[in-house]
Amino acid sequence: MAAPLSHSSHPSRSKQLVRSERRMFAASDDSALIKQIQSTHAPDGRLVNVKPILHIIENILRHITPDIDHALNGGTGHIDALDRTSLSSSEDVLDALAYIVQKICCEISCKCSGGGDAHATTMAILNMLSSYSWDAKVVLTLAAFAVNFGEFWLLVQLCTTNSLAKSVALLKQLPDVLEHSQTLKPHLEALNKLIKAMIDVTKCMVEFTELPTEYISSEVPPMSIALAHIPTAAYWTIRSVVACAAQITSLIGLTHEFVTSTSEAWELSSLAHKVSSIHEHLQKLLRLCYQRIDEMKQREAFDDFKRTIETPQMDVVRILIKIFRKEDPHVLLSPEKTKVQIDVLRRKHVLLLISDLDISHDEIQVLELVYKYERVSTELNYEIVWLPIVDQSAWNDGYEQKFTNLQSIMPWYTMSHPSNIEPAVMKYAREVWRFVKKPIVVTLDPQGKVTCTNALNMIWIWGNTAFPFSTEKEATLWKAETWTIELLVDGLEQNLPTWIKDQKVICLYGGEKMEWIESFASATKGIAASLEIGLEMVYVGKNNAKERVKKITALINEKQISHTWQDASVWFFWNRMESMLYSKTQHGKPDETDVIKQEVMTILGYDGSEEQGWAVFFFGSTEMVRANGEKMLSSMQKFDQWEVFARQMGFVPGLRKHLEGITDDHHCTRLILPGISGEISERVVCAECGRPMEMYFMYRCCVE
Repeated sequence: MAAPLSHSSHPSRSKQLVRSERRMFAASDDSALIKQIQSTHAPDGRLVNVKPILHIIENILRHITPDIDHALNGGTGHIDALDRTSLSSSEDVLDALAYIVQKICCEISCKCSGGGDAHATTMAILNMLSSYSWDAKVVLTLAAFAVNFGEFWLLVQLCTTNSLAKSVALLKQLPDVLEHSQTLKPHLEALNKLIKAMIDVTKCMVEFTELPTEYISSEVPPMSIALAHIPTAAYWTIRSVVACAAQITSLIGLTHEFVTSTSEAWELSSLAHKVSSIHEHLQKLLRLCYQRIDEMKQREAFDDFKRTIETPQMDVVRILIKIFRKEDPHVLLSPEKTKVQIDVLRRKHVLLLISDLDISHDEIQVLELVYKYERVSTELNYEIVWLPIVDQSAWNDGYEQKFTNLQSIMPWYTMSHPSNIEPAVMKYAREVWRFVKKPIVVTLDPQGKVTCTNALNMIWIWGNTAFPFSTEKEATLWKAETWTIELLVDGLEQNLPTWIKDQKVICLYGGEKMEWIESFASATKGIAASLEIGLEMVYVGKNNAKERVKKITALINEKQISHTWQDASVWFFWNRMESMLYSKTQHGKPDETDVIKQEVMTILGYDGSEEQGWAVFFFGSTEMVRANGEKMLSSMQKFDQWEVFARQMGFVPGLRKHLEGITDDHHCTRLILPGISGEISERVVCAECGRPMEMYFMYRCCVE
């Protein structure tokens, strides 16, 4: 039953409150108001654990606001059981603060009932709480409001079913809020919004007090800015409590005509907008604080990892523990795809394969040959662990699927998930190990010492012969190498030993112009027939042009022009060439005296230039001649000019003598190198004219 609506003097008193509220709300937070707020603050150092109190406040208001929403939607009120466990944890804290909470309740009730000025009431509460911190002031005021509002709503809920509540409601002249919910809709909706905004700001203020001071200083932005805004936030939150309490008081004994007015609802909505704006601003500052804290933690973790990995250890596991997040001890998947602990890698050489999710299947396939077959046959004591370096903030289902697919085809140890890698390790990999895009392999010996920051070059060039994949081993291997066809081709051509034994001329050629390939191959075969010499030709494709090379290879096979290689072999040939260049840059002689480096750069230069193609001829292991496509084709087509040399000296020496006699002032090469860890010489000379080449930076995405 609705309580009777009397015709008292309340409307005029409420209108005065509204006009006063409008005047004060219209005033900006100028320096005078801020000084007035600050003057009430005289903390005595007491600490109040506000979290339990805030929890019980949320518990109360969380049970009221849904009931209001339910009533506005035509339902009836209901009361859920409160969480006794969480409430009991607050009892000790509330025992000491019950008096001040009751004092605030009285202050709010008296001032609102007597038509007091909202600003004056707010200042009175701030003065009453002068010895408390800003967050404690707000939480205690909210606690008082929760008591008043809770009592009010209990009467609203129970007055239709409980005779005691009904009698109290009659004496208070409390209208049946549930029955008149649609009439009161603007008031209740505005009240709901403001209460939610007040809770949001309060929780945000409390969150600022919990920030770790060892990572963020109150003296510098953004924390200093936030602390400067906290007093104003406290003022407007308490001011909103007063406005909400006044709204609840105004419902008691009001006439129907005043209840249906929207002026008070407008005031609450305006306050809700202001408090929400304050919350939004504090949230931005809080995000900046967390960002600063995260940066400090990452810097601390980075320095800690740097100290650990650069300090002699007793066991590689100590390093691996620092690499992986400590929450999950089973962060690794074994080659059999079962979860294992890091201890399985104890007393082993560990090769950290660092890449993003764009590592190619060719790369995995070739590395698998080295790891799964050659390693097993030679019983080498090392394991590979894949560390995928990814941007976790951009992680999505597509990346998850890509990671899972790559993980499934890798025959070595992998991370159970990229999120298990410490961010500091990713930062170290990029900044110290210089991982950018191209995969690298960092080697650790059984004691955890980094023996090479990128052993992948060694693996591509020598395979397991380079074990234990240290910088010293790399230097030793280069000292024993000379420029031979075996070094260039490695084991990619299984017929190579037979061809050398049979004293055949071997031609490796590349490019992507089919017309040139056909003309060059036809002319070369004609010369071999004329000279009655054995000739074998192998098409080695072009770097970073997989699809185009695949089509050309198919045509070459269809027309039976020459031997060709599978896709993985073509990729490996060019990858080895780049690896030789980078490795030589680290361990080789000066460019002018390093024959291997000069020849590698020449072939890479041929491939990177906008020419028709290129070719290199070998007779035996070391006798060689090479040139770009135009010179080679021209020389083959003008065989009559050097036929005498070829018959007297042999094919390769005769061609070389002919090419040495050709002079021109163009057709210089272009060298394009992908980014990778390791230094690149600032001075590189052209393979054709010998002049220093200019250095440019090229960023390339789609290489097809």
